[in-house]
Amino acid sequence: MIMVGNVLVALVALIHVYILVLEMFLWTKPRGYRAFGLTPEFAQQTKVLGANQGLYNGFLAAGLFGGLIVGGDTGTAAKIFFLVCVAIAGLYGAATASKRILFVQTVPAVLALIFVLLG
Repeated sequence: MIMVGNVLVALVALIHVYILVLEMFLWTKPRGYRAFGLTPEFAQQTKVLGANQGLYNGFLAAGLFGGLIVGGDTGTAAKIFFLVCVAIAGLYGAATASKRILFVQTVPAVLALIFVLLG
């Protein structure tokens, strides 16, 4: 169970690294337009907001990777905290921006959380 939980935590962290890249570096590129349904004009006007969102996703990834690296009770506590943060952010995003966020963020975070708690 512990290994499965750690693999899922790493997957959630990698998803958030990818979101960071999309929001911070690809927001005003065709890949960013497609990922977020943006027009080039809107993306240009909101690129600072996208970068800010990306930074926060990077912090989530860093917290999850930190929990994996530290290990033990402290690492487990960090993984639980950051997985709950990801799940809540995903619920909020699904309610306010796109239902797809529920499946990209919340579902993987909840699955990882279940396995971390069972481990």
